[in-house]
Amino acid sequence: MRTLWLSLLLSATLAAIPGQSVAGETRAAQILDRFEHANQWRDHVMIAAHRAGSMQAGKTLYAENSLAAVEASIAIGAEIVEVDVRRSKDGAFVIMHDSWLDRTTTCKGEVDSFTLAELKKCRLVIEGTGAVTDETVSTLREMLTATKDRILINLDNKLEVADLPGMIAVARDLGMADQVIVKENLWNRQRIDAARAGLGQAGGGFQFMPILADDAVHDAAFAKEVGRAFSLRAVELINWRNGAETLTETGGPLFSTRMRAEAVRGNWHLWADTYAIVNKPGGFLAGGRGDALAVAANLPREAWGFWVDRGATIIQTDEPKAAIEWLAANGYRVPYADEARPVEPAHTASIN
Repeated sequence: MRTLWLSLLLSATLAAIPGQSVAGETRAAQILDRFEHANQWRDHVMIAAHRAGSMQAGKTLYAENSLAAVEASIAIGAEIVEVDVRRSKDGAFVIMHDSWLDRTTTCKGEVDSFTLAELKKCRLVIEGTGAVTDETVSTLREMLTATKDRILINLDNKLEVADLPGMIAVARDLGMADQVIVKENLWNRQRIDAARAGLGQAGGGFQFMPILADDAVHDAAFAKEVGRAFSLRAVELINWRNGAETLTETGGPLFSTRMRAEAVRGNWHLWADTYAIVNKPGGFLAGGRGDALAVAANLPREAWGFWVDRGATIIQTDEPKAAIEWLAANGYRVPYADEARPVEPAHTASIN
């Protein structure tokens, strides 16, 4: 009997400690634990696959925002997939980045001029190659169902704050609201109040992440104000002002010592973006230190490593596979319960 009680006590203790994997725990639950307990996982850098993760080694392999891309991101070990949400003509939430269909599907015209039934006739296209896939435009429900218990999903709302409650309602109906991260750009008190009002209509149980860009937010004092207004687990920081022509040396005003201190005090992650923007220089969101520098120039330490050194514990990238491999080889990833530990560190070039 004494042995049984000791066994039960040990099991209860382990279950109560954040960061301890429990037998039978889903992959999403393990990821969520790391997302919700930033201070306990600062030795692990999480990867968010931009637009579901369509690229590898500079080549587009999958249609963006596609279920195929999601499956690939899950397979390589990404923790988060970022997808974009719009509405069809008849009000259905659908997954599409642009307001028009021309670039990424076989159809032409504005998304909101098509009914869902009409959108289901549009096949997704792999950008660059022009290859037409068998996949059609996904609904939000279909995308969420594909990620349930497997990975966190970051919904980039291309609509209004008032549309967020409807999106959360879909996730809640599927029993996976806690896997969903929603975000809004914040730059002043008015935006904070508007976001609080909109999110208040959605109820609780999901993750909210503010986006702070350094063209409007210049120091960590505003992040502290945001932290008082919301229960934060992560803050997305964007380096606009440095541009991409000259590599940033500091990371800009938001990637500061004070911001890192606020993140530790608030127990939230700093989220950096290294993905590319169409018709902009590589690294436009990252002071020149983006995926192009990491992959095309083969200088991952000067891109991903730079942001990790400045406190980033989540990186959103177009190159999730390469980022995960480099981070793991250089000691920035802690394996999950079903993963093997990496071998010796990789040696990469430096421009310093």
